[in-house]
Amino acid sequence: LVFSVRIPRMAVNLSDPYLPGAISLFEQLDKHLIVVLRDGRKLIGYLRSIDQFANLVLDEVVERTYIQKYYSEISHGILLIRGENVVLAGELDDSIETGQIKVSIDELNRIEQSLEQSNNDVQGGSSSKNDLPLDEPY
Repeated sequence: LVFSVRIPRMAVNLSDPYLPGAISLFEQLDKHLIVVLRDGRKLIGYLRSIDQFANLVLDEVVERTYIQKYYSEISHGILLIRGENVVLAGELDDSIETGQIKVSIDELNRIEQSLEQSNNDVQGGSSSKNDLPLDEPY
């Protein structure tokens, strides 16, 4: 006894703007992307590969850190990013002027320290980044 099962093929039109899930990133292959991770890091690189779990392989990756109008970049080369850590992934348009000023990582650290110092002076004491500003003690 031989059974023949016919499985219908799913036609995927990659020009459809409303593709579900990770498959929507196939249109972004070899394009310049910014990827925001759950821990807040921002990675910029070229998307080279993706799988069904939205795991990404980025090439020529830089990690960009922003403080107000300044930013700095740290080069990472090639990265494999687990899909569960991706919050946002989108094409980066380098032709748009953002007004951000690129500085060295040392200069960015100095800017961050001076901002923390000025915030501590205004608050009247030291506090960590994660403290909530409370008017009244509870």
